[in-house]
Amino acid sequence: MSKRRKKATETKATKPAEEAKVEKKVSHPVSHKKKSTDSACCFGQPKTTFYGLLVVVAAVFFTAGFLTGPGTTASTVSADSDQFIFISPPGCSNCDEMEPLSTEVADTLGLPFVKAGFAQEIENPGFVLIHDGVLTISGVADEYTFKAQVCSLTENKDICDEVEDLTPPTQEPPPVPDVPKSDKPEVHAFVMSYCPYGLQFMKAYVPVLELLGDKEEMEINFVQYLMHGVKESDENTRMYCIQKEQKDKLTDYLRCFVEAGDHDGCIDSVGIDSDALDSCIAAADEEFAITATIETSEDTYPAYNIDLELTTTYGVRGSPSFGINGQPVSVSRSAESIKQAVCAAFNNPPEECTQTLSSSPEAAGLGPIGSGSAASGTDAQC
Repeated sequence: MSKRRKKATETKATKPAEEAKVEKKVSHPVSHKKKSTDSACCFGQPKTTFYGLLVVVAAVFFTAGFLTGPGTTASTVSADSDQFIFISPPGCSNCDEMEPLSTEVADTLGLPFVKAGFAQEIENPGFVLIHDGVLTISGVADEYTFKAQVCSLTENKDICDEVEDLTPPTQEPPPVPDVPKSDKPEVHAFVMSYCPYGLQFMKAYVPVLELLGDKEEMEINFVQYLMHGVKESDENTRMYCIQKEQKDKLTDYLRCFVEAGDHDGCIDSVGIDSDALDSCIAAADEEFAITATIETSEDTYPAYNIDLELTTTYGVRGSPSFGINGQPVSVSRSAESIKQAVCAAFNNPPEECTQTLSSSPEAAGLGPIGSGSAASGTDAQC
């Protein structure tokens, strides 16, 4: 097995945003026997002025990938009103093209449009969308990707119809990475269980687990902070315990969960020992101080320390992240791309590596595995 996690209850998680004191709903260790009634999607930020918001935005840009690519991060906020903020940095190569498109999108959504600058030169512009209480920050690379993101976030029919008429940019699959080889590779997929892009990666990861899971050490692991509330903490710990104590049921559980999102139904249908699961969840909560950390944290995104040692080893900065044999690895979010990377890490690849899996990126969020298309490709993270 891979190096396991050590207890780390006093270490702060790497935060993708400015520290802020917030009110949080906290539950005790989850039992599968009682569905959570917490309807909150994410941990929230307090009400803030526009200028205060920009401070938070700037902090997120520097830590969530905005300076290096069109990464996306989202959290629930309390704001006076929904709005669309276009970030126009110096050195921007396509701001003149993307600003009018952004104005049109804001108008279609019925949101006020605000233009803001940025202190550092960046090749592409960005946007902040506050819609139905959810704050999203992303880069703007091209019209298709921009409108596809807004369609996914808002489900606005007019914008989604426009996306259908656009041609997605050609995305060359990344080359098979050069990774350290071993007889039985150690593979780690780091996610947040309710991050739409983490779910996207898991949907691509499951077919590889089904094909190669008994040939190598493939794990689901967890980013060192929480962005989607207590339900994410609960589900992370649930998956951790299934993997730790009932690993033969893990792949079936993951397939069920990423498609339906019904953890209780998946536990029943897969045949997981619920008493053993509840016992493991309670023990993990005590060992890693999960509930205690959430209750006492003043961070916008509370720490989640179950895989802290591994996230440090692999330099994890968001959900999803991927690594093999101690090295971060970049892959597209398709089963075939992940399979190729994993098979490249064998000293002697097994026969299963000759089987071809789907090369289409999976769709973000919950939903059927295999329902994505070329248009689903994204490098966005939570």
